[in-house]
Amino acid sequence: MKSPAGTFDAVVGRTPFDDIPIFTSVGDAIASAPSAGGKPFRILVARGRWHEKLVVDKPDIHLVGEDRTASVLTFDAAAGMPRPDGEPWGTWGCASVTVRAPGFRATNLTIENAFDYVGNLATPKFEPIGPNGAQAVALMLDAGSDRACFERVDFIGHQDTLFADAGRSFFRDCRISGSVDFIFGGGNALFEQCELHSRFRPGKERQGYVAVPCTPSAQAYGLTFVRCRLTRDAAIRDGSVALGRAWRPGRTFADGKYGDPDAVGAAVYLDCWMDAHIDPRGWDEMGYTARDGKRVMLQPGDARLFEHASSGPGAHRSASRRALPRDRIAAYARERVLDGWEPI
Repeated sequence: MKSPAGTFDAVVGRTPFDDIPIFTSVGDAIASAPSAGGKPFRILVARGRWHEKLVVDKPDIHLVGEDRTASVLTFDAAAGMPRPDGEPWGTWGCASVTVRAPGFRATNLTIENAFDYVGNLATPKFEPIGPNGAQAVALMLDAGSDRACFERVDFIGHQDTLFADAGRSFFRDCRISGSVDFIFGGGNALFEQCELHSRFRPGKERQGYVAVPCTPSAQAYGLTFVRCRLTRDAAIRDGSVALGRAWRPGRTFADGKYGDPDAVGAAVYLDCWMDAHIDPRGWDEMGYTARDGKRVMLQPGDARLFEHASSGPGAHRSASRRALPRDRIAAYARERVLDGWEPI
């Protein structure tokens, strides 16, 4: 059977079409795309668990799943686990899917980091690095990424699920699940009508943190959530999850390594529904190493953390949950956040 003209340029797995190149791995299909880009290179990902560590470094790659929950891009590297050269992956290297080129799109599939976070809590499998080494990123938008678009995609992880660290990105009708800092980074990411699902951490008083931005001070937008739903596993108790916290990642400067003073995290919830697992206090502080080597806590009030018109049992009015000033609400229209880019 011939495929509809122009529908796909490559297929991973079985296909009923006889005029499209068939590949046995997603990585090989991406490698077959032209390096220059210029027009979408559409890859159909058939049902299956595609266990590959993927780097997308070609522009205009579009991945389309045959089935949202059954077409799964998965890997299981955590930050503290060793790379083939014996060094740890680190947070910046452990992602199942890393995007380093503009114009990437993913639709109707799942991106997962299958590292056994809960099992590692009970029996650590490696030497900790950083906070614990259990950071396990499903998707990273790295330097070079811009205009990345995700529709009807499930992101599955625990700690550090979605690392939006560069460029503009747009998420619509997606489900992001995790526990600690599970949506984080310094990029400009807009989430519309997504589900932000908190997963249970056995034995932990603070069950987790949703949004953890490290937005550069000159960048107006960071992590923006519009008409999203904040949900939870049934085992998570009321008031045990923070809306988020601002992050100052350690960076190396001429005079040493310390928390980047230019990181003034920006995160905003607009018209979002929140279940009762959200702490009435809203946001938490987060520690970083200051220039003089001392450990300092970055307070929520020292970052750009706001909400507007929250609803549901987890919505509260308090001094620690700052409302976005009314005269700034219009600034969060999609076209303004994305600086004129029209993703759909």
